[in-house]
Amino acid sequence: MVTLPIIKFFKDIDKHDTPLVGGKGANLGEMTKAGFPVPNGFAITINAYDAFLAENEIAKKIYEILSVTDVNDPIQLGDASARIQKMVINGKFPDDVSREIISSYKKLSGVFKKALVAVRSSATAEDSGDTSFAGQQASFLNVQGDANLLVNVRECWASLFTPRSIFYRVENKIKHESVKISVIVMKMVQSEVSGVMFSIDPVKNDKERILIESVWGLGEMIVQGSVVPDNYVVQKGTFAILSKEISDQSVQLSKEGGKTIEREVPVKLRDKQKITDAEIIQLAKYVDQLQKHYYFPQDCEWAKEKGKLYIVQTRPITTISAVGKSEAKELKTQKGVDFVKTTEIPIVTGAAASPGLGTGPVKILRSPKEIGKVQKGDVLVAPMTSPDYVPAMKKAAAIVTDEGGQTSHAAIVSRELGIPCVVGTKDGTSKLKEGSIVTVDGALGQVFVGAKTVKQEAAIKLKEKIVKTKTATKIYVNLAEPERAQEIAKQYVDGVGLLRAEFMIANIGVHPKQAIADKKQDIFIDKLADDLTTFCKAFYPRPVTYRATDFKTNEYRSLKGGAAWEPVEPNPMLGFRGAFRYVSSPEVFNLELAAIRRVREKYDNLHLMIPFVRSPEELAKVRRLVATEGLFEKTSFKFWMMVEIPVNVIQIEDFINVGIDGVSIGSNDLTMLMQGTDRDNSEVAQEFNERSPAVLWALKRVITKCNAAGVTSSICGQAPSEYEDLVKKLVRWGITSLSINPDSINRVRGVVAEAEKEI
Repeated sequence: MVTLPIIKFFKDIDKHDTPLVGGKGANLGEMTKAGFPVPNGFAITINAYDAFLAENEIAKKIYEILSVTDVNDPIQLGDASARIQKMVINGKFPDDVSREIISSYKKLSGVFKKALVAVRSSATAEDSGDTSFAGQQASFLNVQGDANLLVNVRECWASLFTPRSIFYRVENKIKHESVKISVIVMKMVQSEVSGVMFSIDPVKNDKERILIESVWGLGEMIVQGSVVPDNYVVQKGTFAILSKEISDQSVQLSKEGGKTIEREVPVKLRDKQKITDAEIIQLAKYVDQLQKHYYFPQDCEWAKEKGKLYIVQTRPITTISAVGKSEAKELKTQKGVDFVKTTEIPIVTGAAASPGLGTGPVKILRSPKEIGKVQKGDVLVAPMTSPDYVPAMKKAAAIVTDEGGQTSHAAIVSRELGIPCVVGTKDGTSKLKEGSIVTVDGALGQVFVGAKTVKQEAAIKLKEKIVKTKTATKIYVNLAEPERAQEIAKQYVDGVGLLRAEFMIANIGVHPKQAIADKKQDIFIDKLADDLTTFCKAFYPRPVTYRATDFKTNEYRSLKGGAAWEPVEPNPMLGFRGAFRYVSSPEVFNLELAAIRRVREKYDNLHLMIPFVRSPEELAKVRRLVATEGLFEKTSFKFWMMVEIPVNVIQIEDFINVGIDGVSIGSNDLTMLMQGTDRDNSEVAQEFNERSPAVLWALKRVITKCNAAGVTSSICGQAPSEYEDLVKKLVRWGITSLSINPDSINRVRGVVAEAEKEI
C-alpha cells in the first residue's frame, strides 16, 4: 500500500510541506496561497518516489553502490551514476501511483485536452537556506500526453543520481539516504520573455538594489548561461530603475510543434529591451514582496506570456557574500607564490559574478567531459558551465565563462563555493591561453595576465642584495595598496613617484557621486585620507606623489552606484576620464582635494599629479580648482602633470607655462597612443614597443624641455622597470627621477648608478 498523499495541488501546499514535496514544490504552493501569479500545477510527492523504489526493490542496491564510490574519481563517479540511473529509468510504476498521476494531469488539462506542462524535480534538500542545489536535478519543458509525462517523471527521479548531484551531496556532507525527490507538474508558460531576479544584489551584497535579468524565449538559457541576458537594476523602496544593460541576443529557446528547439531571434528584436520599464518595476515589486513574505532575500524565476507575468520559482539566496573588504582584496596564492604582479589593463572583461581575487594557470574546458583536466588552484575557463562542471569548479582558484549573467549557473555556484568568477566575457576561451597564469578579479569582472611571480625564496635573496648606492637620479616606486606601504618604505627608495588612486577608491567601494547623493561624502573623504596617511606616514619625509583618479567609465560603473552615474562608452580609454572629469564634476574632484588638504596638515610630503590632460586650457582649469582649496599656499606642495598623450609631448612648453612643478611620463598609454596599438590586444600587441624611435624621440623631447624650464621630469610606466638600455638613455638625457615597480628597485638603482658613473 502506497503512503498517501501521492499528489498535492499547489493550492493545498504551503512552506511546511518541504519534507513531502521538496523545496521547489513548497515554494510554489506558498506563493499560490499568498496570491502571487503562479501557473497552476501539482506535486507528485516523495511518497510516490518511495513506492517506486520499493516496487522495484532497488533502494538498497543504490546506496550500496554509492557507499563505495570515490566521487573525486570522475570514472568511478560516472560509472556509479550510469548504473543507478539505468535501474531507475527501467523501473516499473506501482499501479496506484501511475493512476493518480494520470488522473491529476487530466484534471489540470481540463476536458478533452492534453495540456503542455513543465516537469521539474524538487528535492527535499533543494532550495534550502544553505544550499541551492542550483540545476542539480532535471527539468523537462513542453511535455504532453500521459505516456510522455510518466517517462519524464522517471527521468526526474533518476536525475537525483547524476554525477553532479552525487558529488554535490558528498561535498556538502548530505547523506544520500536523507534526500528524497518530488516531481512538479505545472502548466507550461510559453515564454515570449523569461528571466531571473534577485531581491538583493548577490555580488555586492547590496540590500538596496534589485537585480533582474531577461532573455528572449524560454528561461533555460539564462540559467545555463548560454546567452548574455539583459540586466536591469532597480532601487528598493522607490522602485526607480537605476540602470539597464541591453544584450544582443541571437538565439532563443522556443516551442515548435511538441518540441523545444533553439532558433534565431528575429533581427529586429536582437538588440531591443526585452520587457518594458513598467514590467521591470512590476517584477521588482513582486520579488520585494516575496522577500518580505519569506523574511529572507529571494532568487526567483519568472516568465511572460501574452503580456502577463508569472513567477515560476522562488528560493532563498544561498550566495550572499560574507567576504569582508580586507579578505576580498587579498590575492589567493598557490604553489609558493608570494605575490603576483599583473598587467594594469585587463585582457578579458565581463560581468562581476562572484567577488574575490584568484590566480593560477588557465585550463580551458570545452565540455564537462574534460573536467579531469582541472587541478586544485587552476583557473577554469569555459564557454559556460553546467552542473556537470561542479567537481572541477570546486577545485578551481577562479572561474571565467564566455556566456551567462550574474544569475547563471556559473555565477550562483561560484558565489556559493566562495570562488572568484567573471561571466559573459564573450571571448575568454579565445583570448586566454591554456597554461598561462592569469589573475581573476571577480568583484570588477576583469581578468589580467600575470606578469611575474615572485617566490618567497627570491624575495629573501633580494633583501640580501639591497643596493644602497646614492644616485643623483631619484629612484621612486609605483604603489597602490596601503597594505604594502610599510614593507616597501623599508627599502632603499627615495619616495613614491606614482601613488595610484584607483585601488583606494575601489576599497571605499562607492561611486563618489553616489556618496554625495547619499550625503556621505564625509565618509568618502575620511577613508581616502586614512589611506593617504598610511603612505605619507610610512615614507615621511620622502615625497609621495598621488595621481588623482583616472578611472575610466567602465571601471567606475563597477563601484556601488556607478551604473547610475556612468555612461556606456564604445572606447573608454579615449572617453570620459582624467582631467576632463575634474572640470566637468568639480564636486567629485573636491573630495580628493579635501582629503589631500587634511593629510597635508600633518604630512607635507604629499603632492598631486593630474592624469590624461588634453589641453593647456584644461590644465589651467584644474589648477584653479586646486588653488581654490588653498593647496598652493605652502611652497612645499608640488603640482605635477602626467605626460601620456601625444599633445602633451607636442605642446609640452605650453603645459609647463600653465604652472607645474614636474611631469611624469606614463609610457604605457603614451606608447599606445603614439603607435595606435593596444598592448593588451593579442592581435596587435606585438606592435607595442616602448623603445621605438618615435617613443624615444618623445621621451627625449619632454625631458629636454623640462630641464630647460627648470621643471622636474620622471617616468612611471612599465618600461624602466624592464629595459636597462632605456634606463641608461633616460639618465643620459637628464631625467630627474624614475618611478618603478617594487620588485625592480635594487636592480634599477644599480643600472642608474652605472649610467651616472659613465657620464
